[in-house]
Amino acid sequence: MRIGFHTDAFNSAYFNFEACCQWAQRNNVPFIECGVIDGVSWIHGLGYQPHVALYEDPVLLRNKMDNYGVAFSQIDAAYPLSGLDGSSRGVPYVLNAIRWAHLIGCPRVATTDGLHQPEGLSDEDAMDMMKRCYEQIIEVAEAHQIIVTIEVHGYFTTNPDMLERMLAFSDSAYLRVNMDTGNTFIAGQDPVAFLKRFVDKVSHVHIKDVSESLAAAVRGDQTGIAVSHCALGDGVNADNIRQCLTILHEHGYDGILSMECEGEGGPMIEQSLAWLRGIMNELGIPLQG
Repeated sequence: MRIGFHTDAFNSAYFNFEACCQWAQRNNVPFIECGVIDGVSWIHGLGYQPHVALYEDPVLLRNKMDNYGVAFSQIDAAYPLSGLDGSSRGVPYVLNAIRWAHLIGCPRVATTDGLHQPEGLSDEDAMDMMKRCYEQIIEVAEAHQIIVTIEVHGYFTTNPDMLERMLAFSDSAYLRVNMDTGNTFIAGQDPVAFLKRFVDKVSHVHIKDVSESLAAAVRGDQTGIAVSHCALGDGVNADNIRQCLTILHEHGYDGILSMECEGEGGPMIEQSLAWLRGIMNELGIPLQG
C-alpha cells in the first residue's frame, strides 16, 4: 500500500497547492489528493486555498508536481449528486473533472451524495436521479479510462444497502468505492463490517480518526466529517483503522491510504503520518513508494 493525503489538511493554514506539494516532498509522501474548482474563487486566486482550479493547465501543473516528486491519487469533485441540482451542477462539474484528470494523469475522480436526505425528493426519486447522473458520468469515465469513486460521505452512501444499490447503477469496472473510515464511524456504522461488505469494490481509502468528544456528541446523527481535528491514533476509531488495514492487506489491496485530518500547518498530520507508518510496520504491511 502507499500513503497519500488530502490537501484539506491545510485549509486552516491557508496553504496554496504548491505549499502542499512542498510539505509532501519534505515528508516523503508521494501521493496527493485535492479538491478541484470549476471556475474562479478569490481565496484560491490569492493563494490561500490548497486546491486546484480546472482552468489551470494540467500539463504544466503535472510538470511542477513531477519536480516535487508527487502525483495525484485522486481529485475530489464531490459535489452532492443526490439533490435537486445534482444533474444541473454536479454532473457538468464531474465531467469536467474527468477530462482534466485524464490530461494530468490522475487515475480517479471522487463523487458523492449530500449529507442529508434531499429536500423535495423522496429517497426513491433521488436514487433514480442519481442513477441517471452516474450513467452520464460513467460513459465519459470509460472513454477517458478514469475510475469514478463513490465516496462514503452522505445520507445514502453511509447506508450500506443504499451504497450497494448505487454501485449497481452500472456494471462498469470504472465505478468503484472510496472507503472512509471516519465517515462510516460517525454515521453510526461499523467501519470494519462496512469495509468487509465492499472490499471488492474499493479503489481508494480515506484514513480518518474521530475524537472521543465528537463521537459522543454526534455519532449516528451526522454522515460525514468535514475535517477531522484528531490525529490518527488519538481517537476512538484507531482500532477500527487498524482492523481495516488488516482486511485491505489480506485482500491484496495495494492502493492509496489517503490521510484526512487537520494538519495544523504540519504537526498534526505529521503525527498522523508517523502513526500510520508505524501501524503498517507493526501489521507487516509493505509500504510502497
